[in-house]
Order: sequence, then structure tokens, then C-alpha cells
Amino acid sequence: MPVSMVYCASLLQLERAFPLNNHGLELSQLRARDRRRHARLLQGFVGGVVGFSDHRSFRARVILYFTKVKLGSPPREFNVQIDTGSDVLWNWKNKPRLPRGTLFALMQIQLNFFDSSSSSTAGQVHCSDPIYGSGTSGYYVSDTLYFEAILGESLVVNSSALIVFGCSTYQSGDLIMTDKAVDGIFGFGRGELSIISQLSTHGITPRVFSHCLKGEGIGGGILVLGEILEPGMVYSPLVPSQNLSRSHYNLNLQSIVVNGKLLPIDPSVFATSNGQGTIVDSGTTLVYLVAEAYDPFVSAVNVIVSPSVTPIISERNQCYLVSTSVSQMFPLASFNFAGGASMVLKPEDYLIPFGPSQGGSAMWCIGFQKVQGVTILGDLVLKDKIFVYDLVRQRIGWANYDCSLSVNVSVTSSKDFINAGQLSVSSSSRDIMLFELLPLTVMVLTMHMLLLEFKFL
Repeated sequence: MPVSMVYCASLLQLERAFPLNNHGLELSQLRARDRRRHARLLQGFVGGVVGFSDHRSFRARVILYFTKVKLGSPPREFNVQIDTGSDVLWNWKNKPRLPRGTLFALMQIQLNFFDSSSSSTAGQVHCSDPIYGSGTSGYYVSDTLYFEAILGESLVVNSSALIVFGCSTYQSGDLIMTDKAVDGIFGFGRGELSIISQLSTHGITPRVFSHCLKGEGIGGGILVLGEILEPGMVYSPLVPSQNLSRSHYNLNLQSIVVNGKLLPIDPSVFATSNGQGTIVDSGTTLVYLVAEAYDPFVSAVNVIVSPSVTPIISERNQCYLVSTSVSQMFPLASFNFAGGASMVLKPEDYLIPFGPSQGGSAMWCIGFQKVQGVTILGDLVLKDKIFVYDLVRQRIGWANYDCSLSVNVSVTSSKDFINAGQLSVSSSSRDIMLFELLPLTVMVLTMHMLLLEFKFL
């Protein structure tokens, strides 16, 4: 008998980690944070629906995504970072010793660790493989993940699933840096040990997840284990793993267009081979373009806007002093992928506001960074879009979308119409589920997101 998994929703109060006028970061610090992550991310070179609330605000801030998970018997809560570049849910085995000034120390949030001896349902999985690349190592444990589910006619039940996750005995690098000190990692990669793979194996979710990240105002958005439906969705096939890690979401980027003109870029620089390729990574803040694409992109933008704005170089970044709306002065761009899928970028999708106004002009900088080898598409271009990671059909889809609006979610085994605020049932829409994005938060599976943000000086 098929089991339908839908949603339980409740409101949570969001808190900022720091006042907006403190703890600013320079663009160079954003690059440094991303590069620490990429050192690990790129190491691989030579049902029903479950949802998580996802809350952010984007004004050139470092955005960290956390959720609370309950593990063990009796259940304990852990703050874990959502990461599409990792396959494993892991937690600290021992109480971490972090240097003063780490993010959670400044927030006075106690880091937790998983003690398998205190859980009556824990069992060690005999495997000596490292669980998180060069960043951490340890052993695997099987134990219970708890969540709430709605079965049939909106019946709310407490549910659980036995999952395998990692117990970390050693951490290094960015995992103990200021912006990475968490209880663990919630892996949403393509591997068999990722949460999406394990829950789909249990028949709890389909092997697909989606997110919609709001880029303006108070932020907000949603991460759903299931497929968000949108008529304007375009899809590009996932690239089979070659030298790229099997965990990554790799696409075939073919060309870039600025203001309707195709840029002179050799498509071979994007080819997924010999240490090249294009990765979609929600854990990366900025966008990293290979030099052969970055230089033509910046040149094309400069030619178009230089009569009206003042181009300047600030800390090796291409910036502009703008006295009017960037949407009026800067061109549209598009990344064109295999399968005929284009990602249309507004100026706000490739520009970052940087610093206060100077003499009536605001400074905006291109948020793309020049690199060698691998192009990485981070949060800068993922915001204000629905993204669907479909591991069944081996494709990624996206569509521009106002993420403050409701989203339709496919529930193939359920006939409920669910409003996340009221959990009402409608007979007029029997084939979809409506997720109402609330002004602050939506919580599903007894999980919520903690927004941690920094503001540029």
C-alpha cells in the first residue's frame, strides 16, 4: 500500500545572528570562505514529499543554511548545515573545541555532539572510510531520524526512519572556521548515503528535491524533498560523472549571452573532462567563472554601461559607481545549457551592492570571480528561482519565480491539497499540494532553519 508523505507546518521566530551594523565582511572574505569550501568540494578531480523551511536574506551577505534534526532514542536536536556538495549527514562524536570568536561562540549557542552510547537505537556501521573528504573522518552509525508526517486525509503523525550518518572524530580546515562551526552537515548530494537517497529508499520521499530562495526583503524561501511544479520550468540533463565527483550536480554549460549577443567563448572551456566542468552548488556564495568566460563577460558589460556609469576596480573586483537603478543601466545575461535550457540573469543576479553610497552614487560589483578549470554556480544566481534536482530523470530544472508566493508541489501518492499555514484540505485541487510561504518561516519535519548573516562594511 503506498504511503503518502505530506507536510506539517508551524511558525518559528527568525533571529539575526548579528546586528546589521556589525561584523561586516569584505568581498575578499567572501571569496576566501568559498575557496576554503571549494578546496574540499573539488577534491574529487584527477513516494511523497518532505519539506524544510529555508530562510535567507541577500544583500552581499554570507548566508549559512542550517536546520534542526532529531536523532537517537531519546531524540536529541542538532544544528546541521544543508549542503548539496556532501553525501552524508554527519555530527560531531566528541564535544568540539573551537577557538574563541567562532560564530556559535559569539552567538552563545552550545554545540552538541552525538554520543551513541546514550541512544538505545544506535548501532555502529563497520566501515573505515572517511565520511567527509579531507575535512572530517570517523565512522558510520545507524540510528533514528524523527519527523512529523501527514498521512491520508491530513492526519498528522509522528514518524521516523532508520538512517546511516557519520560520527566525526576529526575535523580540520573550514569546518572549524568562524562561519562553519556547526553540529554537523546535512548532505543532499547525489550519492547513495545522502539524505534524499536514504529517505527515497525507505519510500518516504521521491528521489527529487527542490528549493526556492527569496533574494530581496526579509528573505525566505523553501527547501522541499519533492518536486516543485512550475509551468515555465526548463531542464538540463545532469552530466555523467567523469573526473567530477559523483556527489556534485554537474551541468553542461554551452554559451553565455549578454544583452542578446553571444560572447566569443570556446565551448570546450566548459566541457566536463580533464578537471573542467560546471557545478551547481547552493553552499557557494558567489559565482566562479573560468577565465576564458569571465573576461569576455566583464568586457561586454563594461562596453554597454560605461557611457552611463563609472567603472572602477576595487580590491581586484570589477565595480561600478551607479547613480540610478542597476536594472535600468545594466543588461540582461543568460547562461545557456544543454537541452536548450537558458538561465536568464537580471543585473541583480550578477551584481552585488558593496559599501555605502559615495557622493550620491552606490557602488556595485560583479559577483563573478575568475578561476581556472571549474565553473561553480553559487547562491548569487540561484536566488529568486525555483530549482528542482531530479535524480530519477537525471536532470536539473529551474524557473524565475517570486519565492514569497506559494509553490505547487507534486505528490504522486497523495490527493491532499495542503496549505502550510492551516493544513486545510481542498477537493478542488486534488492533484497538487500548495505550500504557502509564510512571512517568516515554515517548519516541516519538526525542523527549522536558522539564518546567520553578515553585512558588508
